Amino acid sequence: MTSAIALAFSLPIAVALAAIGSAFGLGKAVAAAMEAIGRQPEAAPKIQLAMVIGAAFIEALTIYALLTVFIFQGRVG
Repeated sequence: MTSAIALAFSLPIAVALAAIGSAFGLGKAVAAAMEAIGRQPEAAPKIQLAMVIGAAFIEALTIYALLTVFIFQGRVG
């Protein structure tokens, strides 16, 4: 197996793992935020803002993984 073939097989797996990790992270973050809002409804705007910022960072990491795959994909061919 050449390095190009190994790279071609590992790139989709890497994106899938990044997407799965992002999904679990977002699910946990949103669940924790909803529980916090349920306990302290008066703090909802601050909790929602923190949740949205955290979700944006989590999604950014997934997009970075996808961009890395696109960069390395040029080395496969």
